[in-house]
Amino acid sequence: MSKIGFIGLGIMGRPMAGHLLAGGHTLYAFDPFGVSPELVEKGAIVGKNAAEVAKNADIIIMMVPDTPNVEDALFSAGGIAEGLTAGKIVVDMSSISPIETKVFAKKINDLGCDYLDAPVSGGDVGAKAASLTIMVGGPEAAFNTVLPIFQLMGKNITLVGGNGDGQTTKVANQIIVALTIEAVGEALLFASKAGADPAKVRQALMGGFANSRILEVHGERMVKRNFEPGFRIALHQKDLNLALQGARNLGLSLPNTATCQELFNAAAAAGGSAWDHSGMVRVLEKLANHEISSPSQAN
Repeated sequence: MSKIGFIGLGIMGRPMAGHLLAGGHTLYAFDPFGVSPELVEKGAIVGKNAAEVAKNADIIIMMVPDTPNVEDALFSAGGIAEGLTAGKIVVDMSSISPIETKVFAKKINDLGCDYLDAPVSGGDVGAKAASLTIMVGGPEAAFNTVLPIFQLMGKNITLVGGNGDGQTTKVANQIIVALTIEAVGEALLFASKAGADPAKVRQALMGGFANSRILEVHGERMVKRNFEPGFRIALHQKDLNLALQGARNLGLSLPNTATCQELFNAAAAAGGSAWDHSGMVRVLEKLANHEISSPSQAN
């Protein structure tokens, strides 16, 4: 069994860390907002800071919101870098800048340690079910060492390439997810405005070529009006910002990505930064002056 450190125990990190404990590993944990009693009861050992966690663990995992949070977790006073000794592996499972990832990896490599960027897709549902998709960038030997740990948290696990390639893959994933949320929202809004029952329309579409996890999970959220966050709009805004910044640097035009970002921006302006990203549909509903509902709900 491995000695694993885990930094960042929020909506995603908490269940992910729980799977590692269930797998029999020793878990050293730190979160600036505190470690949940549930994890402590299961055996998590709480560190006073990230450096102490890194000192005790052989593999250190981060799951924090954004690029500055990763930099802070790694290199601030009391950060992971202070607790590293040669031969350890640092794994960033956050979704951050591919460019900055390469910078962070180089600094960790200079300390004699390996670095894997391993962002995930699947949201809180996938985190709880240990069914996350994990997209990894970094050296193959380190990947092979960490693979059994990844397998406790996810199912579709791919070494894409070198450091930064995992994060690039996650940005591509977030483009697809955003555009699909928008498409599902438009389709269900169209169906509802036309007088059909959107719940039944969704059920019918799930048996055809239009089926997707977004239609299954987020389509249900739209119909049932459940926008409690599994993945917050603010985080998806961050990811699309990475996509659009990268596109500018590469000389690309991503017009539909830009449209989805504007819809997220409108949702945030209406107070929806903390809505689940399926809440993008609320902006489409505002534009249509119609809320998705079944005929029975409308009467």
